[in-house]
Amino acid sequence: MPSLTPQYLFRQPNLPLAEAWAPIAADDLVAIPLLGRVAAGMPIEACLDAGSIEVPTRMVRRNTYALKVCGNSMIDCNIFDGDVIIIERRESAENGETAVVMINDQEVTLKKLYIERSGVRLQPANEAMPAIFLKNSDIQVLGLVMGVVRQPDLAA
Repeated sequence: MPSLTPQYLFRQPNLPLAEAWAPIAADDLVAIPLLGRVAAGMPIEACLDAGSIEVPTRMVRRNTYALKVCGNSMIDCNIFDGDVIIIERRESAENGETAVVMINDQEVTLKKLYIERSGVRLQPANEAMPAIFLKNSDIQVLGLVMGVVRQPDLAA
């Protein structure tokens, strides 16, 4: 019978995101806000939900919240549909960082962010999906991915 305990993955700095996840122990848990869903695919309308999720204190920073991932655009970064991502609230991102981004004050998506001469490229981590190109003024960074909570597969 499979374990029903979630797996907690913490982002190790200075490693490519696909290799950066290290499992951490599920001890010393603290509740953080679970604010809704984020698209890992085509952007979805931003809608806030009120909930919470317990995560290890080591995953929590000053301004941390969680979002449930919907879609498969980040699978090459080891972020899958149904995962809950732990986000540190930030207003900017460096090239190549995985960010939650709001587009035109309406839709949110999870992508790798690249600043280019012509604007911003939101790059999925899935070769089957195209990048999204926008003007700098069309996006707002909401936070950076710091961790993942992977729920057990109940069908296993």
